[in-house]
Amino acid sequence: MQSANELQRWVVKADRRIYALVVGIAVGIIGGLIGLLIVVAEPLIAVGLIFGTLAGLFILTSVQAALYAMIAVMALLPFGTLPFRIGLTPTFLDAAMLAFLVVYLVQWMTGRRSRTIKLTPVHPFIGLYLGWLIFSFLLGLRYALPTSTIARQFAETLLSISLTFILVDLLRDVKTLRRLVLVFMLCVGAQALIAIILYVMPNDLAERTLVRLARFGYPNGGVIRFIEDVAENPERAIGTWIDPNSLGGFLVISALIAAPQVFARLPVLKWRWFTWVVLGVVVGALLLTFSRASALAFGVGIFFIGAFKGYRRFWALIVLGVVAILLLPQTQGYLTRFIQAFTAQDLATQMRIGEYGDAFELISQYPFTGIGFTGTPTAALYTDVASMYLIMANQIGLTGVAFFALLIVGVFVYGWRAWKVARNNDDVRAIHIGYHAALIGVLLNSTADLYFFRLDFHASITLLWLVIALCLTSSRLALERGDSLASQVNR
Repeated sequence: MQSANELQRWVVKADRRIYALVVGIAVGIIGGLIGLLIVVAEPLIAVGLIFGTLAGLFILTSVQAALYAMIAVMALLPFGTLPFRIGLTPTFLDAAMLAFLVVYLVQWMTGRRSRTIKLTPVHPFIGLYLGWLIFSFLLGLRYALPTSTIARQFAETLLSISLTFILVDLLRDVKTLRRLVLVFMLCVGAQALIAIILYVMPNDLAERTLVRLARFGYPNGGVIRFIEDVAENPERAIGTWIDPNSLGGFLVISALIAAPQVFARLPVLKWRWFTWVVLGVVVGALLLTFSRASALAFGVGIFFIGAFKGYRRFWALIVLGVVAILLLPQTQGYLTRFIQAFTAQDLATQMRIGEYGDAFELISQYPFTGIGFTGTPTAALYTDVASMYLIMANQIGLTGVAFFALLIVGVFVYGWRAWKVARNNDDVRAIHIGYHAALIGVLLNSTADLYFFRLDFHASITLLWLVIALCLTSSRLALERGDSLASQVNR
């Protein structure tokens, strides 16, 4: 601060000719460096680095900006990596999370934040789960040593889970928590729009467009996806998430966070029509992913929201949606896909059933601890299976699954306690319902998808623990408000 004041005094008192000379030299140096960057790298990369540097400098000045940037990167460039190596290749999400963590720790160490960390009764269970993950990782080293990629991905997973401690302490007012709903709406709306535009593009043009991201760690070909990976089947929306199922998981969570806002007494955005537009675009993109697990999770999540007083108007939309799916010619293919899933007539479901059988065989051999993350005891065993709970059991054992179930039950019990206060507060009510509906969506979607646990899907893992953190934060703030009102009454 002192050096900044001295610089300001120098600027005020300096001779104008010297000041102009200094500014001219600075502009020349910066212009030369930008020109050199454009010559050495492609113009697109140069522009990206310039704006990325400016955005990074701004993010380092505000913990809220760092948090919003992390959500934006997770939504829009979930698999993007920096176009250079520093021993390893960090992702954009790594950089955003690191910036967020650095700003938070600097504020805490310099006294700009309270030294008293606010947590919830659920956090000991999260700590227990974290400890078991580390134990399982170490136990799995007897089968294989970790590669640098696995070690980095496991560290990323631990950092994502640790967000539940940081965010619950950081988010200390309802205003910030409500603003996060708006950030989710804008980011998911942008991703859904990208997914729809890419879907309606000619396949060759969409492929060429996405391949431009190859310099940032994305695939350099073969990105367009079809049902059962057969080109003659209908195309599936992928956006910049590349995988349609992981995109579906992201869309359903974000849609359920935003859904209560359309009928909220105090919405986060005064333009309720805009909330309807965003929700419509997101649901449209969700349907185009042809992710049956995500569509089912969204339906159950809307049922959950519609069960609350003030949101029962969703029932009319639910009935209208069901009738449309059953009767419209355009939706018959979608309906057929669901029938095939429940009757195990399609190849994808049959493959899943085979994976489930292999998973149960592995679990029977290593029921309590699993086999870790780095390798398998024999070449005949594999851990990847299209269910988060089964891949959990494979890698961290039934003990780890039990610890996860315990903390999830804790989140909902804590949320139910808070609901007794939140239901009478218009500024908390809708976001409290939305965050818990999103968690229900995650849990249901995870029965048939593994992206919220598999190490190489860092964005999906971060999304899961971000939702848990938001559930806990909304509950804590509601209970604190209830305690404050009770103390005022007692006075």
